[in-house]
Amino acid sequence: MSAPPFAELPPILGPRTLLRPLQADDRAAFIAAAQASVDLHTPWVTAPSDEASFDAWLAKAGPSLHPMLVVNQEDGGLVGVYTLSQIVHGNLCSAYLGAYAFVAYAGRGLMAEGLGLLLQHSFERAGLHRVEANIQPGNTRSIRLFERGGFKLEGRSPRYLRINGEWRDHERWALTIEDWR
Repeated sequence: MSAPPFAELPPILGPRTLLRPLQADDRAAFIAAAQASVDLHTPWVTAPSDEASFDAWLAKAGPSLHPMLVVNQEDGGLVGVYTLSQIVHGNLCSAYLGAYAFVAYAGRGLMAEGLGLLLQHSFERAGLHRVEANIQPGNTRSIRLFERGGFKLEGRSPRYLRINGEWRDHERWALTIEDWR
């Protein structure tokens, strides 16, 4: 029996949040949350903030890209996003992880709960062995989030990723299933 397609995966429930795949029906709420969060995201990330960029991102979702929403169970609001990308199985069994919160829920510990759910998804449902997050050195909130989630600093990658037109250094943080258990 094969696993359901990514878009049909059921949510994973936590005490205050749930984690579920991004859907087309999320477009309006997502764009509004992204537009309201520009100051929080700058200079770290540029979230899809219009219909075209949202639709292009959603169209890429599938076996090698899992955009997941963290949702507040109390009011249904969008807390933030975790994206597993470049998912590779076989001998590597690994993926890259990106994350950002939305300003309405930032600083409440909900993304930390969502990270736990995302790791459950990564290791139990997606069958990964390793998840790697690359974080800009000055992004202390993200570093603390992943550090609390059990990720270990593995090194620094100069000019690793281009963000807003600039090549930026990143720290490489990773977690394997053995350390997660």
